[in-house]
Amino acid sequence: MASERVTLTVVDPDGEREVALSSPNKVIWPDVGITKAELAEYFQIVAVPFLEANGNRPVSLERFRDGVGSAKDERPQGFFSKNPPKGTPDFVDAVDLTYNSGRRHPQLVLNRPSAIVWAGQMNTIVFHPWASLATDPDNPVELRIDLDPQPGTGFSDAVPAAHALREVLAEVGLEAFVKTSGNRGIHVFAPIEATHEFLDVRHAVIAAGRELERRMPEQVTMNWWKEERGQRIFIDFNQANRDRTMAGAYSPRALPGATVSTPVRWEELDDLDPSTFTVRSIPQRLADGGDPWAGKQNAPGRIDTLLEWWERDKESGLGELPFPPEFPKMPGEPPRVQPSKKVAANWDANGEPVDA
Repeated sequence: MASERVTLTVVDPDGEREVALSSPNKVIWPDVGITKAELAEYFQIVAVPFLEANGNRPVSLERFRDGVGSAKDERPQGFFSKNPPKGTPDFVDAVDLTYNSGRRHPQLVLNRPSAIVWAGQMNTIVFHPWASLATDPDNPVELRIDLDPQPGTGFSDAVPAAHALREVLAEVGLEAFVKTSGNRGIHVFAPIEATHEFLDVRHAVIAAGRELERRMPEQVTMNWWKEERGQRIFIDFNQANRDRTMAGAYSPRALPGATVSTPVRWEELDDLDPSTFTVRSIPQRLADGGDPWAGKQNAPGRIDTLLEWWERDKESGLGELPFPPEFPKMPGEPPRVQPSKKVAANWDANGEPVDA
């Protein structure tokens, strides 16, 4: 039996487009009863701020064929789509990218409301945009820092760290913007001029993170290895790498309550309950107060001072930090081995394993 199918009329800047939506009554979030059709409606309502934050960027789609599942179920199994799949309509764009492996292939770019709705038709729940634009993918236009609560801490513990990070970034001439992760964390973004490639921006993030750690050593940590973090907020510097992404602004999350990664004003942060920002509540929030990130990219700053801090710290003995496991071994990187399992005799001064 063929699945139910409807056709949605989506208003794009250059006219209306018809987008097919199969199984519109399929329940995506069973705990709150949100269907695929309701999700498609959400995408149309938030399209303008969504595209301002995530459009004209390479984007990975996190897709869930069977929906999110209930809170009592195991974590749902999703998968990522980067390449345009077969049959991608011509109103969905793409850009050729070079990845860390050296491979090159096209990646999706969403530039109009119909493209977001199409992604919903493809069972996309979470959108993961790059920090760079499709027109210049090698040079990020924003510095991103993920404040990630560790076990024993939560959102309220990340709030003071976010305010202190804002002060650090202001000291180097960067204006910080903040959003909820849609889960327990906080994302702090700072618009920057597209004058440096990803590794430089990563080093700028590390420099800012180290300064924050010096100011709040009991509350935050830069330790990559979980066994060394303790009950502190982890400053996830590796989210600044090429092809490492986090949930975009106004992206839903694959969590039972249909929460949304939501831009907020700094004055809102202290009393915030991020669980109240959902697929159902965000449309009214935008109608009442507008988009806190409107015009975010209008006055980008520079990372020169942060790079000076990076060089200063390097001269004092604080060098490169570990990269994610899928990355090639990088110059100056310490050994990729859990500290409790490291045997010093097995590693040379450059962090390379010594042959037996």
